[in-house]
Amino acid sequence: MTFQDIFRSSFLENVSAISVLDMALSILLAFALGLFIFYIYKKTYCGLMYSPGFGVTLIALTLITTLLILAVTSNIVLSLGMVGALSIVRFRTAIKEPMDIAFLFWSIAAGIVLAAGFIPLAVFGSMFIGLVLLLFSSRRDTDTPYILVVHCDSDATEEKAVSLIKSRIAAAALKSKSVSAGCIELNYEVRLKEGAASFVNELAALEGVSHAVLVSYNGDYMG
Repeated sequence: MTFQDIFRSSFLENVSAISVLDMALSILLAFALGLFIFYIYKKTYCGLMYSPGFGVTLIALTLITTLLILAVTSNIVLSLGMVGALSIVRFRTAIKEPMDIAFLFWSIAAGIVLAAGFIPLAVFGSMFIGLVLLLFSSRRDTDTPYILVVHCDSDATEEKAVSLIKSRIAAAALKSKSVSAGCIELNYEVRLKEGAASFVNELAALEGVSHAVLVSYNGDYMG
């Protein structure tokens, strides 16, 4: 067997395993679906620190997954080697938003389904998922969760502060209470509408209240 025979059997056969038209169509559709996922992510993002880099990552992840699945489906030996190579990969980046996980899996699933040849499933499935996300993201709760921290110097002051909190806030839950020499600290979980934090000024103006702080948080209380 000559070098030319080896080259022909290992390289040229792999080149002809997938047609150029199929590769071009899959890559173009993967790019289009990645852009669509990026658009839905941008429209439905509800956090404060939007990261454009994560949106670009969604596009790249769709393209990379499509390329991997195209390669795996054309060569069984390559698929076994790919499993071994990817098994040593570890992702240590913390996911800050729960919805980011859904978008990551969406990008991976779109690339897999598209490369497998189920183009209608990839397109219509992505359109349905995007429609569902847009529909539910438009129904956001108008109330924002906060943590209210109040420092009182006596029991009488605490009663006045609690009475004012309950009269101005419909939903308030005491999360913790700390008592030390000359200071009573109250931590309340409250939900307020946008621009409804003026009562904190009245709370701080009460006689005996030395400290009143309102802090926004994501719902995870770290007591």
